[in-house]
Amino acid sequence: MTMSPIDDIPQAARDVPLSTAGQEQPAWLRRTRLLRRFLGLAMLALAAGGLVAWYQTNGFSAAEFTQPFETMVNRSAVETDAGTGGAAPATSDRDVAVQLAPSSRTLLNHRAYDEAPAEELVALNANASIRLRTAAASQYEAMAQAASRAGVSLVPLSGFRSQAEQETIFFSLKADRGQNAQTRAEVSAPPGYSEHHTGYAIDIGDGNQAGTNLNSDFVDTRAYQWMETNAVQYGYELSFPPDNFQGVAFEPWHWRFVGDRTSLETFYSE
Repeated sequence: MTMSPIDDIPQAARDVPLSTAGQEQPAWLRRTRLLRRFLGLAMLALAAGGLVAWYQTNGFSAAEFTQPFETMVNRSAVETDAGTGGAAPATSDRDVAVQLAPSSRTLLNHRAYDEAPAEELVALNANASIRLRTAAASQYEAMAQAASRAGVSLVPLSGFRSQAEQETIFFSLKADRGQNAQTRAEVSAPPGYSEHHTGYAIDIGDGNQAGTNLNSDFVDTRAYQWMETNAVQYGYELSFPPDNFQGVAFEPWHWRFVGDRTSLETFYSE
């Protein structure tokens, strides 16, 4: 019977146990195990070399090739209890990502927002110094006209604000009122964290009750009551309703536009 080049185990010895207590393994068995181990390592090296060559041919760097393996190592490190060396409770991929990722961009319970590009801002008809993004402005104009037909006067008080303007508002009034940062943030966002930066937020007053502008008494005006019922039809919603999850004081005058995809993603994406 002809044997293959690597099958050098005699027919009569194939049922012999690989190791026997108290006995040294036969020389032919030791040679066979070494040969098989060598061939296995050689095949693994060839496979790895081919995989690396494929990655390089397709434009992947060495760092990108090793990244998945490094990630697994890092994940194992995160899931290990450093104090005891034992395994920590199992965590989800999201939990691991949160541990490894930089901290989310929030400050004093306010989210960070990019500043709206100047070319996307348009002036409101009622006050040219107040600007909103095009879609938000168009819907505000339609909303104000509908309110007027119902005998309600909506007055725009503030729209887009740059981060520089917000910095002055936040820190100057903070000093004037003797507020600490946490207290100040309950009524005004820090610069870089205001919805006004987006061009989608607007402060609204009642043209017939100017004394309620930018204070909690606005909730008792016809303007607020009309907005509470009808604003949703124009894509507007309260930014900070009572008992909001951010812990910001109730602001009945502060509304934001969420009536298109970009605005919705701005405020609701995680």
